Amino acid sequence: MKKNMGSADRIIRVIVAAVIAVLFFTGTLKGTLGIILLVLAGVFVLTSVVSFCPLYAPFGLSTCPKEAGKS
Repeated sequence: MKKNMGSADRIIRVIVAAVIAVLFFTGTLKGTLGIILLVLAGVFVLTSVVSFCPLYAPFGLSTCPKEAGKS
């Protein structure tokens, strides 16, 4: 798996996941929507940890900065 997520993308995903988790566990998000968003938050954290987003791959997207000397 080649990394396709930059630092800013990873940080934003973790922040969004934390906000969703706080809203869910304080009771602001409830029911099916809360569970779906909590699962999405888990996916955000997982993709941030591995620095790879499977949705970016088919479209050739990458938020990683290019390394010097490589094209």
